Amino acid sequence: MTVTVRAFAPGDEHSLIESWNRSLPADPTTAAWFRDCVLLDPNFEPEGLRVAVAEGRVVGCAYAVRRLTPLAPGTDLEPEAGWIPFFFVAPDHRGGGLGRRLLTEALEFLRARGRTRVDFASYTPNYVLPGADPELYPDGFALLTDLGFATLYSPVAMDRTLVGYLTPHDVHELRAKRESEGYGFRSPADGELPELIRFAADEFNPDWGEAIRHHRDPTRMVIAKKRDRLVGFALYAAYRGIPERFGPFGVDEGERGTGLGKILLHLTMTRMRAEGLHSSWFLWTGVASPAGHLYARAGYQVTRRFHVMRWTA
Repeated sequence: MTVTVRAFAPGDEHSLIESWNRSLPADPTTAAWFRDCVLLDPNFEPEGLRVAVAEGRVVGCAYAVRRLTPLAPGTDLEPEAGWIPFFFVAPDHRGGGLGRRLLTEALEFLRARGRTRVDFASYTPNYVLPGADPELYPDGFALLTDLGFATLYSPVAMDRTLVGYLTPHDVHELRAKRESEGYGFRSPADGELPELIRFAADEFNPDWGEAIRHHRDPTRMVIAKKRDRLVGFALYAAYRGIPERFGPFGVDEGERGTGLGKILLHLTMTRMRAEGLHSSWFLWTGVASPAGHLYARAGYQVTRRFHVMRWTA
């Protein structure tokens, strides 16, 4: 059977989704996600989405993307950086080097446009997974390694049931103590959202600021203020509108160790439970980081491990 590798063309999306869901069974996608997060991404270039086609159907692909528009106001185009957010080969077309060919063409697309650093798979805001999952997709991880991608760091996904959740008594006591010291915890007013966006973008990550900008539901946000100064925040339902997805979440560096993160986390889980949500989960934290320890103490468990990987010219 002849397989052709070429740029994405209109009409490929239907069989691409079908092939994706056969190839990546732990991470199925939908036509709506592919439309919104790939085709309508302002950085999308059809030439960067390399598809393998056999008998008129997509049987594999590798997606290369670079920034054509800034991630957020005040950021640049990261002219040295490119990303491969996802790739796959249908099960019945593996073993003949098709995955290597697709990834090589994706890398060449980026190299030809001056990219000297390519990350798998941490493209914000539209990544599929934080990185490679060597447990569920060992062949894909091995191929990335063979092509020269090296692991930068290894975040984990975590999950916690909210069934039967009760705010611990010590959290109530800690909140009362902090409030007596001049801290306040509540949803932001509309007029405070610009401050919250700037705080998240400047102190943490521009992507977090944009997540808040596009969220637009303050009832699913909790902020901590010390008198009139914003010192922390926590959100849920910020990414793709998924209610049970927690984050982003951050506390001012100078306020860490005061228990604000613990209070914000439990206040958010209380709100999630009040909506009838059955779990809280997220894709990305450092398991040995202070945040990772906080989540573990709050009952979260590691559900997956990823490797953020980088290729350099």
